[in-house]
Amino acid sequence: MQPIIKRYDHVVLTSGTLSPLDMYPKILNFQPILSESLEMSLHRPCICPLIISRGGDQVPITSKYDARNDPAVVRNFGNLLIEMTVIVPDGIVCFFTSYSYLESIVSMWNEMGLLNTILKNKLLFIETTDALETTIALSNYKKACDNGRGAVLFCVARGKISEGIDFDHQYGRCVLMFGIPYVYTESRILRARLEFLRDQYQIRENDFLSFDAMRTTAQCLGRVIRGKSDYGIMVLADKRYNRADKKNKLPRWINQSISESRCNLSTDTCLDIAKKFLKEMAQPFNIAEQIGKSLWTLDIVEKQKASRPPS
Repeated sequence: MQPIIKRYDHVVLTSGTLSPLDMYPKILNFQPILSESLEMSLHRPCICPLIISRGGDQVPITSKYDARNDPAVVRNFGNLLIEMTVIVPDGIVCFFTSYSYLESIVSMWNEMGLLNTILKNKLLFIETTDALETTIALSNYKKACDNGRGAVLFCVARGKISEGIDFDHQYGRCVLMFGIPYVYTESRILRARLEFLRDQYQIRENDFLSFDAMRTTAQCLGRVIRGKSDYGIMVLADKRYNRADKKNKLPRWINQSISESRCNLSTDTCLDIAKKFLKEMAQPFNIAEQIGKSLWTLDIVEKQKASRPPS
Protein backbone atom coordinates (compact mmCIF):
# COMPACT_ATOMS: atom_id res chain seq x y z
CA MET A 1 0.00 0.00 0.00
CA GLN A 2 2.79 2.44 0.85
CA PRO A 3 4.32 2.42 -2.68
CA ILE A 4 0.91 3.38 -4.12
CA ILE A 5 0.39 6.20 -1.63
CA LYS A 6 3.89 7.57 -2.30
CA ARG A 7 3.50 7.43 -6.07
CA TYR A 8 0.09 9.11 -6.44
CA ASP A 9 -1.15 12.43 -5.11
CA HIS A 10 -4.69 11.13 -4.55
CA VAL A 11 -5.71 7.58 -3.66
CA VAL A 12 -9.34 6.51 -3.19
CA LEU A 13 -10.10 3.30 -1.30
CA THR A 14 -13.68 2.10 -1.74
CA SER A 15 -15.40 -1.15 -0.90
CA GLY A 16 -18.61 -2.49 0.54
CA THR A 17 -16.73 -4.14 3.39
CA LEU A 18 -14.42 -1.34 4.63
CA SER A 19 -15.79 -1.36 8.15
CA PRO A 20 -14.97 -0.11 10.69
CA LEU A 21 -13.18 2.68 8.87
CA ASP A 22 -10.80 3.58 11.68
CA MET A 23 -9.09 0.18 11.55
CA TYR A 24 -7.71 0.44 8.01
CA PRO A 25 -5.51 3.54 8.51
CA LYS A 26 -3.92 1.80 11.49
CA ILE A 27 -3.22 -1.43 9.62
CA LEU A 28 -2.09 0.24 6.37
CA ASN A 29 -0.20 3.02 8.19
CA PHE A 30 -1.60 6.16 6.54
CA GLN A 31 -3.63 9.20 7.57
CA PRO A 32 -6.85 9.65 5.54
CA ILE A 33 -7.94 13.16 4.54
CA LEU A 34 -11.58 12.10 4.28
CA SER A 35 -13.41 9.02 5.57
CA GLU A 36 -17.06 8.38 4.88
CA SER A 37 -19.39 5.42 5.37
CA LEU A 38 -22.40 5.56 3.08
CA GLU A 39 -25.86 4.05 3.12
CA MET A 40 -27.49 2.39 0.12
CA SER A 41 -29.72 4.69 -1.89
CA LEU A 42 -32.57 2.40 -2.86
CA HIS A 43 -36.25 3.09 -3.40
CA ARG A 44 -37.31 -0.06 -1.54
CA PRO A 45 -35.80 -1.99 1.39
CA CYS A 46 -34.20 -4.73 -0.68
CA ILE A 47 -32.17 -6.41 2.07
CA CYS A 48 -33.51 -8.02 5.20
CA PRO A 49 -30.79 -8.77 7.80
CA LEU A 50 -32.03 -10.91 10.69
CA ILE A 51 -30.12 -11.86 13.84
CA ILE A 52 -31.23 -15.16 15.35
CA SER A 53 -30.13 -15.94 18.89
CA ARG A 54 -32.26 -19.00 19.74
CA GLY A 55 -34.15 -21.82 18.11
CA GLY A 56 -37.82 -22.70 18.28
CA ASP A 57 -37.10 -24.55 21.55
CA GLN A 58 -35.52 -21.35 22.99
CA VAL A 59 -32.08 -22.96 23.20
CA PRO A 60 -29.38 -20.34 22.42
CA ILE A 61 -27.55 -20.98 19.16
CA THR A 62 -23.87 -20.25 18.64
CA SER A 63 -20.73 -21.64 17.02
CA LYS A 64 -18.62 -21.10 20.14
CA TYR A 65 -16.19 -23.96 20.62
CA ASP A 66 -17.83 -25.31 23.77
CA ALA A 67 -21.33 -25.38 22.21
CA ARG A 68 -20.83 -25.91 18.49
CA ASN A 69 -21.33 -29.70 18.66
CA ASP A 70 -24.22 -29.56 21.12
CA PRO A 71 -26.98 -31.68 19.49
CA ALA A 72 -29.63 -29.09 20.43
CA VAL A 73 -27.66 -26.28 18.74
CA VAL A 74 -26.94 -28.38 15.64
CA ARG A 75 -30.59 -29.43 15.40
CA ASN A 76 -31.74 -25.81 15.67
CA PHE A 77 -29.36 -24.83 12.87
CA GLY A 78 -30.80 -27.62 10.75
CA ASN A 79 -34.41 -26.78 11.52
CA LEU A 80 -33.76 -23.15 10.63
CA LEU A 81 -32.39 -24.17 7.23
CA ILE A 82 -35.30 -26.55 6.61
CA GLU A 83 -37.85 -23.83 7.31
CA MET A 84 -35.99 -21.38 5.06
CA THR A 85 -36.01 -23.91 2.20
CA VAL A 86 -39.78 -24.01 2.49
CA ILE A 87 -40.44 -20.26 2.20
CA VAL A 88 -37.47 -18.94 0.16
CA PRO A 89 -37.62 -19.41 -3.63
CA ASP A 90 -34.67 -20.35 -5.85
CA GLY A 91 -31.21 -20.34 -4.24
CA ILE A 92 -30.02 -20.32 -0.62
CA VAL A 93 -26.33 -19.91 0.22
CA CYS A 94 -25.08 -21.11 3.61
CA PHE A 95 -21.71 -20.15 5.06
CA PHE A 96 -19.91 -22.09 7.79
CA THR A 97 -16.91 -20.96 9.82
CA SER A 98 -14.49 -23.64 8.51
CA TYR A 99 -14.31 -26.79 6.41
CA SER A 100 -14.03 -28.96 9.53
CA TYR A 101 -17.12 -27.34 11.05
CA LEU A 102 -19.01 -27.80 7.78
CA GLU A 103 -18.13 -31.50 7.69
CA SER A 104 -19.11 -31.93 11.34
CA ILE A 105 -22.49 -30.22 10.88
CA VAL A 106 -23.32 -32.14 7.69
CA SER A 107 -22.44 -35.44 9.39
CA MET A 108 -24.65 -34.68 12.40
CA TRP A 109 -27.52 -33.45 10.22
CA ASN A 110 -27.31 -36.69 8.25
CA GLU A 111 -27.49 -38.75 11.45
CA MET A 112 -30.51 -36.72 12.60
CA GLY A 113 -32.27 -37.22 9.25
CA LEU A 114 -32.36 -33.50 8.53
CA LEU A 115 -30.53 -33.69 5.19
CA ASN A 116 -33.27 -35.87 3.71
CA THR A 117 -35.84 -33.27 4.71
CA ILE A 118 -33.80 -30.50 3.07
CA LEU A 119 -33.53 -32.54 -0.13
CA LYS A 120 -37.31 -32.80 -0.33
CA ASN A 121 -37.45 -29.03 -0.77
CA LYS A 122 -34.26 -28.18 -2.69
CA LEU A 123 -31.18 -29.82 -4.14
CA LEU A 124 -28.00 -29.63 -2.08
CA PHE A 125 -24.45 -28.80 -3.20
CA ILE A 126 -21.30 -28.49 -1.07
CA GLU A 127 -18.07 -26.55 -1.50
CA THR A 128 -14.95 -28.64 -0.88
CA THR A 129 -11.23 -27.95 -0.75
CA ASP A 130 -10.93 -29.36 -4.28
CA ALA A 131 -11.24 -26.54 -6.84
CA LEU A 132 -12.66 -28.77 -9.60
CA GLU A 133 -15.33 -30.30 -7.34
CA THR A 134 -16.35 -26.85 -6.15
CA THR A 135 -16.60 -25.52 -9.73
CA ILE A 136 -18.85 -28.44 -10.73
CA ALA A 137 -21.01 -28.01 -7.61
CA LEU A 138 -21.40 -24.28 -8.28
CA SER A 139 -22.34 -24.88 -11.93
CA ASN A 140 -25.01 -27.43 -11.01
CA TYR A 141 -26.29 -25.19 -8.22
CA LYS A 142 -26.91 -22.40 -10.72
CA LYS A 143 -28.62 -24.83 -13.13
CA ALA A 144 -30.99 -25.90 -10.35
CA CYS A 145 -31.82 -22.24 -9.64
CA ASP A 146 -32.35 -21.51 -13.34
CA ASN A 147 -34.79 -24.37 -13.94
CA GLY A 148 -36.95 -23.58 -10.91
CA ARG A 149 -36.01 -26.60 -8.78
CA GLY A 150 -34.11 -24.44 -6.32
CA ALA A 151 -30.98 -25.40 -4.43
CA VAL A 152 -28.91 -24.93 -1.28
CA LEU A 153 -25.16 -24.34 -1.47
CA PHE A 154 -22.96 -25.04 1.55
CA CYS A 155 -19.86 -22.81 1.55
CA VAL A 156 -17.02 -21.86 3.87
CA ALA A 157 -16.14 -18.36 5.00
CA ARG A 158 -12.77 -17.32 3.49
CA GLY A 159 -13.22 -20.05 0.87
CA LYS A 160 -13.22 -19.60 -2.88
CA ILE A 161 -16.96 -18.94 -3.12
CA SER A 162 -17.16 -16.37 -0.30
CA GLU A 163 -14.82 -13.87 -1.95
CA GLY A 164 -15.10 -14.24 -5.71
CA ILE A 165 -18.57 -15.42 -6.68
CA ASP A 166 -21.72 -13.31 -7.06
CA PHE A 167 -25.13 -14.78 -6.29
CA ASP A 168 -27.35 -12.19 -7.94
CA HIS A 169 -31.11 -12.51 -8.36
CA GLN A 170 -32.35 -16.14 -8.32
CA TYR A 171 -28.91 -17.50 -7.38
CA GLY A 172 -29.09 -16.01 -3.88
CA ARG A 173 -32.41 -15.02 -2.38
CA CYS A 174 -31.12 -15.84 1.10
CA VAL A 175 -27.74 -16.19 2.78
CA LEU A 176 -27.36 -17.94 6.13
CA MET A 177 -24.29 -17.32 8.27
CA PHE A 178 -23.91 -20.19 10.74
CA GLY A 179 -21.73 -18.76 13.49
CA ILE A 180 -19.05 -16.05 13.56
CA PRO A 181 -16.06 -16.85 11.31
CA TYR A 182 -13.16 -16.23 13.67
CA VAL A 183 -9.82 -17.25 12.22
CA TYR A 184 -7.93 -20.19 13.76
CA THR A 185 -6.01 -18.52 16.57
CA GLU A 186 -3.39 -21.24 17.12
CA SER A 187 -1.77 -20.60 13.74
CA ARG A 188 1.85 -19.51 14.15
CA ILE A 189 1.51 -17.10 11.23
CA LEU A 190 -1.53 -15.46 12.85
CA ARG A 191 0.19 -15.27 16.24
CA ALA A 192 3.14 -13.47 14.62
CA ARG A 193 0.78 -11.09 12.82
CA LEU A 194 -1.10 -10.28 16.01
CA GLU A 195 2.16 -9.65 17.83
CA PHE A 196 3.33 -7.31 15.05
CA LEU A 197 0.05 -5.35 15.07
CA ARG A 198 0.19 -5.01 18.84
CA ASP A 199 3.81 -3.85 18.94
CA GLN A 200 3.81 -1.61 15.85
CA TYR A 201 0.29 -0.15 15.74
CA GLN A 202 -1.10 -0.76 19.27
CA ILE A 203 -3.98 -2.83 17.90
CA ARG A 204 -5.25 -5.23 20.54
CA GLU A 205 -5.59 -8.91 19.68
CA ASN A 206 -9.33 -9.12 20.37
CA ASP A 207 -10.01 -5.96 18.37
CA PHE A 208 -8.30 -7.33 15.29
CA LEU A 209 -9.89 -10.79 15.57
CA SER A 210 -13.38 -9.26 15.87
CA PHE A 211 -12.66 -6.86 13.01
CA ASP A 212 -11.43 -9.69 10.78
CA ALA A 213 -14.41 -11.92 11.63
CA MET A 214 -17.00 -9.23 10.93
CA ARG A 215 -15.24 -8.18 7.71
CA THR A 216 -15.48 -11.80 6.55
CA THR A 217 -19.13 -11.90 7.60
CA ALA A 218 -19.86 -8.79 5.52
CA GLN A 219 -18.14 -10.35 2.50
CA CYS A 220 -20.35 -13.43 2.81
CA LEU A 221 -23.55 -11.43 3.28
CA GLY A 222 -22.76 -9.19 0.33
CA ARG A 223 -22.81 -12.12 -2.10
CA VAL A 224 -26.60 -11.95 -2.39
CA ILE A 225 -27.17 -8.27 -3.23
CA ARG A 226 -25.50 -7.29 -6.50
CA GLY A 227 -27.66 -4.57 -8.02
CA LYS A 228 -30.48 -2.05 -7.61
CA SER A 229 -33.17 -4.53 -8.70
CA ASP A 230 -31.83 -7.38 -6.56
CA TYR A 231 -33.07 -8.40 -3.11
CA GLY A 232 -32.20 -10.96 -0.46
CA ILE A 233 -32.48 -12.12 3.14
CA MET A 234 -29.38 -12.13 5.36
CA VAL A 235 -29.61 -14.44 8.37
CA LEU A 236 -26.97 -14.15 11.11
CA ALA A 237 -27.42 -17.30 13.17
CA ASP A 238 -25.45 -16.78 16.35
CA LYS A 239 -26.46 -15.05 19.59
CA ARG A 240 -23.15 -13.12 19.65
CA TYR A 241 -24.23 -11.03 16.65
CA ASN A 242 -26.62 -9.21 19.02
CA ARG A 243 -23.70 -7.60 20.84
CA ALA A 244 -22.98 -3.98 19.96
CA ASP A 245 -19.27 -4.66 19.40
CA LYS A 246 -20.27 -7.08 16.62
CA LYS A 247 -23.13 -5.17 14.99
CA ASN A 248 -21.21 -1.90 14.92
CA LYS A 249 -18.45 -3.50 12.87
CA LEU A 250 -20.84 -4.34 10.03
CA PRO A 251 -20.90 -1.92 7.06
CA ARG A 252 -23.39 0.92 7.28
CA TRP A 253 -25.37 -0.31 4.27
CA ILE A 254 -26.19 -3.48 6.25
CA ASN A 255 -26.58 -1.80 9.63
CA GLN A 256 -29.14 0.68 8.26
CA SER A 257 -31.59 -2.23 7.90
CA ILE A 258 -30.95 -3.86 11.30
CA SER A 259 -33.72 -2.47 13.47
CA GLU A 260 -34.45 -3.63 17.02
CA SER A 261 -37.31 -5.75 15.70
CA ARG A 262 -34.80 -7.76 13.64
CA CYS A 263 -32.44 -8.55 16.52
CA ASN A 264 -32.43 -11.29 19.15
CA LEU A 265 -34.98 -13.36 17.25
CA SER A 266 -36.16 -16.93 17.60
CA THR A 267 -36.46 -19.12 14.53
CA ASP A 268 -40.25 -18.70 14.41
CA THR A 269 -40.11 -14.90 14.54
CA CYS A 270 -37.40 -14.87 11.87
CA LEU A 271 -39.59 -16.91 9.53
CA ASP A 272 -42.54 -14.55 10.00
CA ILE A 273 -40.40 -11.51 9.11
CA ALA A 274 -38.85 -13.33 6.14
CA LYS A 275 -42.26 -14.28 4.73
CA LYS A 276 -43.48 -10.69 4.96
CA PHE A 277 -40.31 -9.41 3.30
CA LEU A 278 -40.57 -11.85 0.39
CA LYS A 279 -44.20 -10.92 -0.22
CA GLU A 280 -43.24 -7.24 -0.31
CA MET A 281 -40.39 -7.89 -2.75
CA ALA A 282 -42.71 -9.89 -5.01
CA GLN A 283 -44.80 -6.80 -5.76
CA PRO A 284 -44.20 -5.23 -9.20
CA PHE A 285 -42.25 -1.98 -9.49
CA ASN A 286 -41.19 0.19 -12.38
CA ILE A 287 -38.12 2.23 -13.16
CA ALA A 288 -39.93 5.55 -12.66
CA GLU A 289 -40.14 4.84 -8.91
CA GLN A 290 -36.35 4.83 -8.70
CA ILE A 291 -35.76 8.20 -10.37
CA GLY A 292 -34.29 10.72 -7.95
CA LYS A 293 -33.21 8.18 -5.36
CA SER A 294 -31.52 5.05 -6.68
CA LEU A 295 -31.34 6.34 -10.26
CA TRP A 296 -30.36 9.82 -11.44
CA THR A 297 -31.16 11.41 -14.77
CA LEU A 298 -28.72 13.78 -16.45
CA ASP A 299 -30.83 16.74 -15.26
CA ILE A 300 -30.53 15.61 -11.64
CA VAL A 301 -26.77 15.16 -11.96
CA GLU A 302 -26.33 18.65 -13.41
CA LYS A 303 -28.28 20.18 -10.51
CA GLN A 304 -25.99 18.69 -7.87
CA LYS A 305 -23.58 21.04 -6.14
CA ALA A 306 -19.95 20.61 -7.07
CA SER A 307 -17.99 18.75 -4.42
CA ARG A 308 -15.46 20.72 -2.45
CA PRO A 309 -12.11 19.42 -1.26
CA PRO A 310 -11.91 19.13 2.55
CA SER A 311 -10.32 22.11 4.27
